[in-house]
Amino acid sequence: MPNKTRKNTKRKKPTRNYPFDPFEILRAGRLKASTKKFPTSNNIQTAAGILFVILGLLFLYKVPIVKTTIQKTEPIVASSEFRKTDNESNVSRILIPKENIDLTVKHARIIGGYWETSETTASHGDGSSNPGTGGNVVIFAHARVGLFYNLKDVKKDDIIYVFTKDRWYRYKVGEIKSVYPADVTTVSPTKKEVLTLFTCSGFFDEKRLIVKAYPAN
Repeated sequence: MPNKTRKNTKRKKPTRNYPFDPFEILRAGRLKASTKKFPTSNNIQTAAGILFVILGLLFLYKVPIVKTTIQKTEPIVASSEFRKTDNESNVSRILIPKENIDLTVKHARIIGGYWETSETTASHGDGSSNPGTGGNVVIFAHARVGLFYNLKDVKKDDIIYVFTKDRWYRYKVGEIKSVYPADVTTVSPTKKEVLTLFTCSGFFDEKRLIVKAYPAN
């Protein structure tokens, strides 16, 4: 019986009329590597690093301008009670050994309701008390190297010495906090003797660092 030759006919695959399903290809193990290149993690990290450097340079360039403006528009407000007193300052020096602060202290007058601020020394607020007489002894300076920059490192129980024309007084730190410039209660007159030190602090000098110290034998 003659052999019948079988025609080699290829069956056409049925055309799919439904959306492409990537999960089906994964299950069949026929997923081909994509030729499209995506950013690698190293490239992303490099780009992010360059961006941060640029932003940092812009920030450093702008900070001095903003900072100067804030210092000029944020003078030190003197409590209204101090304006009624006529205490002549006899404070000449302040020493905080642990924080390497040793400054000459000059009298700061009240002009237009604000205390003057020295650019080179610490200042004793006009109208505030003198050491040894009771009340609030207010001394302040800019938060700069060579002035009250290290005041931020003062800790509770640190010792502070205040010198007058004829003797010195010893105080121990009892309270440290930050307030906004409008809060003048921390530099208001008090019945008991307290030494109040303050300087600028916070982002763009938006706050005041307050250090309260009390007489120590």
